[in-house]
Amino acid sequence: MIRVAVGRQWNGIVRELQGSCSPITPLLLQHYSTGSQSKTAYTGSEILNYMGGLDGEKKQLIHKLVNFRMKQGKKTRVRAIFHETLHRLARTDRDGIQLISDALENVKPICEVAKVRIAGNIYDVPGVVDRDRQQTLAVRWILDAAFKRRTNHSSGLEECLFAEIMDAYKKRGTARKKREVLHGLASTNRSYAHFRWW
Repeated sequence: MIRVAVGRQWNGIVRELQGSCSPITPLLLQHYSTGSQSKTAYTGSEILNYMGGLDGEKKQLIHKLVNFRMKQGKKTRVRAIFHETLHRLARTDRDGIQLISDALENVKPICEVAKVRIAGNIYDVPGVVDRDRQQTLAVRWILDAAFKRRTNHSSGLEECLFAEIMDAYKKRGTARKKREVLHGLASTNRSYAHFRWW
């Protein structure tokens, strides 16, 4: 009886994925195929093979998401979490990778402040953020917000990461608030912009 219920569950997942238009769908269909009713351990090799069809910028984004969350070299575990997050994003009828990219665009800071000591006084000097650092900060903020959400709500990290990505895509959430606070601080201290020497 349990095997029949499990088989129906996998069949439901496959039917949902067949109706999805996301380009990651073939990858997920392969992982959730009905040929094997038991869920095997996920190594992440399927995502690495699928990445052959992505451009360099999206590949870099995926590597950054995986490496930033890795703890003590456990990349296999992080890839499994990232795979489950992509599986949830595929159910939204959108391209999962593009959705993550759009969410990061909504979180990327344009300017930031740095503390500079001038004549014994410390000023918050605003400046423009480089493009690479913009993406790095956006990824870091989203992952930190997902980890804090997991601590507060006792949910799985893949579920919290999915929720945080969707919030960032809709221009809300903890990561988006960090961006707004940083922009507000830079705007408040714009009169000190002439102290920037780097």
